[in-house]
Amino acid sequence: MNTKKITLIAILSALAVVLSVAEGMLVPDIAFLPPGAKPGLANIVVMFAAGFLGSIPAFFITVLKSFFVFLTRGATAFFMSIGGGILSTCMLCILLKIKKLPMSYTGIGIICAVVHNAGQLICACVVTGTFSLINYAPALLAFGAVTGFLTGTVLKYTVPAINKALKNFR
Repeated sequence: MNTKKITLIAILSALAVVLSVAEGMLVPDIAFLPPGAKPGLANIVVMFAAGFLGSIPAFFITVLKSFFVFLTRGATAFFMSIGGGILSTCMLCILLKIKKLPMSYTGIGIICAVVHNAGQLICACVVTGTFSLINYAPALLAFGAVTGFLTGTVLKYTVPAINKALKNFR
């Protein structure tokens, strides 16, 4: 791996952490949403990394972001972050590899956000030993579809500018 690529991965990792922290401070818990529901702004960075740099950097950013969650919010938040993050990054990488299935950033964002929330819900059930948390599934899936649409749309409109700014990193 060359120095430019390592530098870009470091910059994207820092951006993912900053976006994760920012959304934690800016987005309050909303009464009709499941506890802890956030828009997943850092996932924009992971989706970009997977498409621009490949699967390994995307997984690295996902794990690094989850480790930061562990340091700032504890073990339970870490397991929720890593469970949803790894599962959605796996789905992201699979979707990007399937050439016969042309998907927009928005479609990929929706699928990955729903998978992320499903992974978090599974982790929450395992960590708490309370499988009644599955009652949150409809709200989480709907929220995931909305936030995935938003993050995918943001990525769709920012990729051209990012690609132009990063032309020297190729």
